[in-house]
Amino acid sequence: MINMRKYRNEIKFIINKNVATILKEKLKLIMDVDSNSVNEDNSYFIRSLYFDDENQTAYNEKIEGVEYRKKYRIRVYNDDYSFIRLECKYKHENKTSKDQILINKKICDRIIEDRLEGAIPKDDNLLCKFLVDTKLKKLKPSVIVDYKRIAYTYPISDVRITFDSNIKSGLYNYNIYDKNATTYPVIDENEVVLEVKFNEVLPSAIAIILSSVPMFRQAFSKFAMCRSIK
Repeated sequence: MINMRKYRNEIKFIINKNVATILKEKLKLIMDVDSNSVNEDNSYFIRSLYFDDENQTAYNEKIEGVEYRKKYRIRVYNDDYSFIRLECKYKHENKTSKDQILINKKICDRIIEDRLEGAIPKDDNLLCKFLVDTKLKKLKPSVIVDYKRIAYTYPISDVRITFDSNIKSGLYNYNIYDKNATTYPVIDENEVVLEVKFNEVLPSAIAIILSSVPMFRQAFSKFAMCRSIK
């Protein structure tokens, strides 16, 4: 399966806010700020609604470290419901790939309410795949994941570096539009999840900056952490 699609390297770290501040100051000298940024500190808000089946397959495969796995989610940026994406993220060891399409609020509502059949254009491949998986696996909304992101991009090897903080779980509310939903923090307020994504090779200039501070690679899944909260 890995040869059928383009995968990217993905490396994750959990760092404290002080280290994150140092890295951001250095990286912004050579990298561009992500275009989604709307706040003064270059951050933006992300809310994702993940799907899973009645056997919790996506969650269990992550916990068990299954070599190849995938999961669906709906993603909204900055509470802007005119820009909603349906995504399917594929994972193969330390590499990731993603299919994504823009959907309107009506389609989003039908997905959440399990009324998608009959509403899909014939040429919409990802929606068709999602419908098939929904039928076969009985996919349902599983958990809402909220967080603040600051991101930087670099053209060579399509590098994308993100700093995610204030990660919270909306485990018991699947209303993606509910701005007042009760959410629960899943990491310490002084912690930041650093993700480094790139194609073939990480450019040396960026590698040097990342190696200038003490940090250790660590597996971290927002989906799994938010699902496991009690």
